[in-house]
Amino acid sequence: MSQSPRHIAIIMDGNGRWATQRGLPRTAGHQRGVESVKRVVEAAVELGVEYLTLFGFSTENWSRPVDEVRELMRLLRMYLRAETAELHRNNIRLKVIGRREELEPDIVKMIEQAENLTANNTAITVMIALNYGGRQDILCAATQMARAMAEQGIEPTYESAEEYLPQFLSTAGAPDPDILIRTSGERRISNFLLWQCAYSELFYCDTLWPDFSKVDLEAAIADFKSRDRRFGGVKSGKQ
Repeated sequence: MSQSPRHIAIIMDGNGRWATQRGLPRTAGHQRGVESVKRVVEAAVELGVEYLTLFGFSTENWSRPVDEVRELMRLLRMYLRAETAELHRNNIRLKVIGRREELEPDIVKMIEQAENLTANNTAITVMIALNYGGRQDILCAATQMARAMAEQGIEPTYESAEEYLPQFLSTAGAPDPDILIRTSGERRISNFLLWQCAYSELFYCDTLWPDFSKVDLEAAIADFKSRDRRFGGVKSGKQ
């Protein structure tokens, strides 16, 4: 039996399908998806989760229709304006990972303000992945690591690279996710936290993200606790 997870990562999928099933525009699904974010953050705090990482917008999502991307950015602005003070009141730390330099300047400013305001909060760390890609994360980390090792005169060996690389990933300082949840029935990880999720337990559920609730989160945690995590080894006394 596994202990309770410290870090849960979620690919929030199914907003568009939720809206389509109801004859609504896809943007309506994204709007409801924001409500699910609030609900799941609250549930994670209640359940004692220390880190929650949410896949909000990938590097590939720029290829979506212009109006949909514009709406997603509007919702992001709305969330940061409306929720930053509430997160701070609830002792929640907010961190954004991904290539923020490619976002609009006003969004970057709001992100920085939210991160600074909540930097010392301790109830939970919520990391939102925006303009994020797992391969890009690894490539950026490798580039920064190589530069730092050269400056420090460290020999670039397999062992030294394995030790230093995680320090340059966007999630540096956080434990690797114990569980990776994907909603809406899709069963792939879509370039999300590729290095960090090497040993994460995968949990796929059919619930569309706008309908995802504390009950669904509890089900994922219960499933996690039932698993035998060996990290490539075997249980004592087994061959």
